Amino acid sequence: MDLLASMRFAIALLTVICIASVIGTVVKQREPLNNYVNQFGPFWSEVFGKFDLYTVYGAWWFLLILAFLVVSTSLCITRNTPKILQDIRNFKESVREQSLQAHHHKAILQLSRAPEAALADLKSRLAAGGWKTKVQVRDRGVMLAARRGASNKIGYLAAHSAIVLVCIGGLLDGDLLVRGLMWAQGKTIYEGGGLISEVKPEHRLPPNNPSFRGNLMVPEGATAGTAILSMPSGVVLQDLPFDVELKKFIVEYYDTGMPKLFASDIVIRDRETGLTTEKRVKVNEPAQHRGIAIYQSSFEDGGSSLKLQALPMGRKAAAAAAKPFEIDGVVGGSTQLDGFAPQDGGKPSDSLRLEFAGLRVINVENMSGGGAGKADSTDVRAVDLVNKLQNHMGSGARAGADKELRNVGPSFSYRLRDAAGQAREYNNYMLPVDLDGQKVFLAGVRETPSEAFRYLRIPADSDLSMDSWMRLRQNLLDPELRERAARRYAVAATPNDKPQMTPQLQATARRALNLFAGAESAKVDSSNGWGGLPALSQFIESEVPEGERQRVSEVLLRILNGSLFELYKLGREQAGQASAPTDSATQAFMTQAVLSLSDSMFYPAPVLLQLQDFKQVQASVFQVTRAPGQKLVYLGAVLLIVGVFAMLYIRERRLWLWLEPSPGQPETTRVRMAMASTRESPDMATEFEQLQGYLSKEEGV
Repeated sequence: MDLLASMRFAIALLTVICIASVIGTVVKQREPLNNYVNQFGPFWSEVFGKFDLYTVYGAWWFLLILAFLVVSTSLCITRNTPKILQDIRNFKESVREQSLQAHHHKAILQLSRAPEAALADLKSRLAAGGWKTKVQVRDRGVMLAARRGASNKIGYLAAHSAIVLVCIGGLLDGDLLVRGLMWAQGKTIYEGGGLISEVKPEHRLPPNNPSFRGNLMVPEGATAGTAILSMPSGVVLQDLPFDVELKKFIVEYYDTGMPKLFASDIVIRDRETGLTTEKRVKVNEPAQHRGIAIYQSSFEDGGSSLKLQALPMGRKAAAAAAKPFEIDGVVGGSTQLDGFAPQDGGKPSDSLRLEFAGLRVINVENMSGGGAGKADSTDVRAVDLVNKLQNHMGSGARAGADKELRNVGPSFSYRLRDAAGQAREYNNYMLPVDLDGQKVFLAGVRETPSEAFRYLRIPADSDLSMDSWMRLRQNLLDPELRERAARRYAVAATPNDKPQMTPQLQATARRALNLFAGAESAKVDSSNGWGGLPALSQFIESEVPEGERQRVSEVLLRILNGSLFELYKLGREQAGQASAPTDSATQAFMTQAVLSLSDSMFYPAPVLLQLQDFKQVQASVFQVTRAPGQKLVYLGAVLLIVGVFAMLYIRERRLWLWLEPSPGQPETTRVRMAMASTRESPDMATEFEQLQGYLSKEEGV
C-alpha cells in the first residue's frame, strides 16, 4: 500500500504515460494496416501491432496504467490531506523561545514600548502586511506566531486532484465504456466492407451509448445518421439519435493552395421528435444536439462524376492504333478494363480494374523558372537533348529559386489493379501546364503511396491537345511509316554532290527508329527491348568502341531527331494539316516530344486516362462525440493551473516574535524574531531585513 501511494510510483507511471503519449503522437493512430506495413515493413508492423502501438490511447495497458495512476494519486491525496489541513490550521505558536536562535533568519529588536503596547502594535502591523497571527501568553513573555502563504498547501492538493480528474475523464472518454458496452451487449467488431445500411445489428451500438467518438461523412445534398468508430481490427457503427443533412459545404483557400476556411451548413433532424434545426459548423465551433457535439473535422470528395478519355499506350502497332474511348465514373467507384494487359508483363486476356481515387479541382504549384531553355535555333532536327535528358523526369513542377505559386487546374487520381491485386496509382492533370516555356500535359505514376509521383510530360500542340503527340507515337510504332520516314530523312539529308550516301543514311535512320520504337534490340542474342533513348544508349555501348561513342551518339541523336520530325510531318499529312513550320515552337515541341516518347515506352499502363469533364460533389467529414468526461477534464485543467501557480509562485512563510521586558528596563520590550519558509530563496534575506525594519520602526518616525 505504501508503494502504491508513494510519489515514486506515481512518477514512474507518469513517465510511462509520457513515453506512450510520444509514441501515440509520432505514430499515426488508427491508420489502415497497409499504411503501417508500407512504413515499417511486414515484420515490425506486426510487432508494433502486437503492442497496440497503432491505438495507444485505447490499448488495455494504457488504460490500466491510467487506472493505477488514479488509484495511486487518490491514495496519496487521502493520506496527506488531513496532515495538510492540520498544518494549515496550526500556527506552531508553542515553539520554545530558545529554539528561535536556531533559525537562519533571526534578529533581536528593542522597542521603546511596554510589552502589552508592543504586542498590540506588532499584531496591527503584521495584519496590515497580510499576515495572520496567533498569540500564546506564557509566564515570562508572549509568543506571537504569524504565517503567510498558506494557500501553497492548497496548490499541492489542487495539482494532485487535477491528475485524478483528468485521468478519470480520459478513461470515461476513451474506448473503455465502448468496449464495456460491446461486452455487455454482445457486440462485435465489423471487419468487412460495403454499405453502412448492410451492416448487421451485432456490429451497431445503440443511440444511448454514454461515450463514443466517431466520424460521420455526409456528401452535399445527402443525409447520414450513423457514425463510424475505428477499432484496432475493424470498425463499429454508432447509430445517432438524429440525422445530419449537408446543405452546403464552404471552403476557401490561401494563395498557397492550403485551405483557409471550411465550414458546413447542416440540418439536424431529430429522429424522436422530428424537429429540424439548421446550424453552421466551423472548425473549433461545433454544433450541439442531445449532448452530442458535431465538430467540423475535414472534407473529402463526395462522389464527383468524371468523364474520361482513354488513350491507347500499347507498345505494339496494333495496340497503339486502337481508337480512344470514353469512360464515365464516380470517385470512390470502379470499373473493369477488359482486354488490356499490364505493360510490364501479363497475359493479354488479363483484365485491369480501374478505381477512381479522387478529384482535386485546385492545384497550386510553384511554377518559378518558367521560360528557361529557349531555343536559339530554328533547326527542328537539332533539338538539344543532351541538356534536357538531365531533368525531364521527377516532380510535375520544378522548384526554382523564387516561388511563383499558380493554380494549374484540376487533376484526378486513379488506380489500375491487376488480377493479382497489385495496383499502381496515377495522377493526371486536366489542362496543359506551362513548364520551361512549353505547355505539357502531366501524367503521374507511382508504385506505392509512400513514393512521390513521377510525371510523363506530354507536349501540347498548337490546339492545346495531345493529339499530335499521340499521332507521332502511333506512327513511330508502325513499321511501314518508320521506313517511309527513314527514306524521306535520307533523301533530305543527302548532299547534292554525294547521292551515294542516301542508302547508308536510310539504313542508319531505320536502325535508329527501330531501336527507339523497341522494334529492334541492341544485342543480337537478346529479345526486343522496350526502346526509347536507353535502347540507343545500349546499342552504342555494345556496338561502338569507347573512344568513338561521344561522336557517334551525337550523330545518332541528330539522325533520330530528323527521322522523328519526318514522322511528325507524315502525321500532319495524314490529319490533313498544313506542313509543320520550322520555327522555335516546333523545335520546342519536338524536343519535349522525343523525351516523352522515350519515357512513354516505360509507362506502366496500356491506356492513359485524360480528364474531359467533371461534376464536383464535396463531402464534409464530422467528428461526433459524446464525452461525459469532458467537464471533468476541463475542471482538472483549471485545478492544475491553480495548483501549479500556487506551488510555484506562492511561498509559505512563518514568523515568530517572542516579546519580553528588556532586562532592567521593564518599560521597554525585547523582541526575539525568527522567520522560516518551506522553500528557501535568495529573496528571503531581503524580505526578512525589510520586515525587521518595518516592525522596529517607532511610531511617528
